[in-house]
Amino acid sequence: MAVLDENGVVQGANSNGEVCIRGPNVTKGYKNNPEANKSAFQFGWFHTGDLGFFDSDGYLHLVGRIKELINRGGEKISPIEVDAVLLSHPDIAQAVAFGVPDDKYGEEINCAVIPREGSNLDEAEVARFCKKNLAAFKVPKKVFITDSLPKTATGKIQRRIVSEHFLAQISTAKVPKFGA
Repeated sequence: MAVLDENGVVQGANSNGEVCIRGPNVTKGYKNNPEANKSAFQFGWFHTGDLGFFDSDGYLHLVGRIKELINRGGEKISPIEVDAVLLSHPDIAQAVAFGVPDDKYGEEINCAVIPREGSNLDEAEVARFCKKNLAAFKVPKKVFITDSLPKTATGKIQRRIVSEHFLAQISTAKVPKFGA
């Protein structure tokens, strides 16, 4: 097992990259799927799609999925890192950060949070907390306060579905009603 950068170079301790594996126990490839094989097998390794790093003791830490990375003007943002900061706020019960299309940066980061019962959490407080605890480029541009998050049939939160759900709310809100 190794953590590789996008050029197939093995990363040292505490450096993020893609978790890759090889050996006799790893599949030789996908049957009748040359495109999947081309992307999954590079530099002599099977690419898992997981982001992670080895710490100085050799333990692997998973930090996200490559497909979930938000590319904001060339800066790669792990939504899991933003989730962790949001969830450290005492008035936030649940939180999810997600990418949305942006004309200027390609993608922008938004988040949706469910406040703890009895709190008076608002968007401004979430933004203030994020500005205090995250690098400026990782601060969500838009905060949605909600009482529920869309989930899959198996009860999982998928960032793509959350993104589509809240983007639809914005799109609907911006369309003026006939006769208004």
